[in-house]
Amino acid sequence: MNIIDDLKYRELVYALTDDALEQKLNTEKVTFYLGADPTGDSLHVGHLLAYLVAKRLASFGHQPILLIGGGTGLIGDPSGRSSERKLLTIEETMENARAIEAQVKRIIPEAKVVNNYEWLSDISLISFLRDYGKYFNINSMLAKDSVKSRLEQGISFTEFSYQIIQSIDFLKLYEQENCELQLGGQDQWGNITAGLELIRKSLGAHHKAYGLVLPLITKKDGSKFGKTADGAVWLDENKTSPYAFYQYWINLDDDEALLRLKQFTEYEKPYIEEIESKMKETPHHRHAQKALAKYLCELVHGSDALKQVEKITDALFYGDVTNLSAKEIEMGFEGVPVYETREPINIVDALVHSTLASSKREARTFLKQNAIALNGEKIQDPETMLTQEKALEEAYTVIKRGKKRYALIKHT
Repeated sequence: MNIIDDLKYRELVYALTDDALEQKLNTEKVTFYLGADPTGDSLHVGHLLAYLVAKRLASFGHQPILLIGGGTGLIGDPSGRSSERKLLTIEETMENARAIEAQVKRIIPEAKVVNNYEWLSDISLISFLRDYGKYFNINSMLAKDSVKSRLEQGISFTEFSYQIIQSIDFLKLYEQENCELQLGGQDQWGNITAGLELIRKSLGAHHKAYGLVLPLITKKDGSKFGKTADGAVWLDENKTSPYAFYQYWINLDDDEALLRLKQFTEYEKPYIEEIESKMKETPHHRHAQKALAKYLCELVHGSDALKQVEKITDALFYGDVTNLSAKEIEMGFEGVPVYETREPINIVDALVHSTLASSKREARTFLKQNAIALNGEKIQDPETMLTQEKALEEAYTVIKRGKKRYALIKHT
């Protein structure tokens, strides 16, 4: 299976700028690039797909360049937005660029990383207008979806000029690195085709470059992929813990998990078909979700983080939390009620303060019904005291009510 057929099987081709690209990718080693503007200090899983496609292209022998938009990030891409971006300082942009570079290098360690601030910061206003601006037709620029969708609300010249600046990136990489292909999401179609035009007009019609555009990935309800009720699922472990990242994939429904298994992993067709078969036979085992979560957690966070996540998952599933560290408890129980205390606390009061019981009477009822466990052990005595000495790592007492309700007592 060639690379384009492989991507089509994975439902990852929205459009090619030229059908000749398929033959070129099958017969030559092509240098390609993928860009990210550092408008934040982390990528999220909505960004991740394009980097995984780049990783896939690299596995077929093509050479990736990961462009960090230190320059374009100062301008702001209007694509997919209904309002102007907040302008960042140079210091903020460069700090974000360093964070994103570390993330993408983990995904594709063999890729060359460049920052377009290196060449964009050297272009004077006169050079920008004479050497580049003359190749752009205003009518064509207005017709780009990223601009057209903003005309009613208004768009600044700063963001209107973004497609010129991104086109300069493609031209520079074409000249300096023999980069012939740009990879991007479907919202980047206008920017990519603008870059192809700049290469052709400024260097001559015999200079040929290409674009490969991925479809916009959304959930079934049309909402943005990688979003939860609490916000985006980030690649930065300080924004989304490895455990929460793992659980995001585990909690996908079956149909979506099978599709994402194709799109977000390098698993080959026979293995994916094997998973599909298992899902039909024993869907309750969540074969696709587990394979997907394991692959991506290890890729994004590393093998040690995956082992930690699997340890937390097993502890919660079997109810044995005694071997968890304080950090693992914080990760595994993120989002559950937490009550902090400096003094020993009675279990009845702890149940009320942690919101696992609405009153002391209800708390005593739960205890009598044998519905309460402390650090994995069932208790019924309403006089039980929770102390720092008995806490896990002298930091946390884990209270469980019934099968699924948890709370933490944090001993400070």
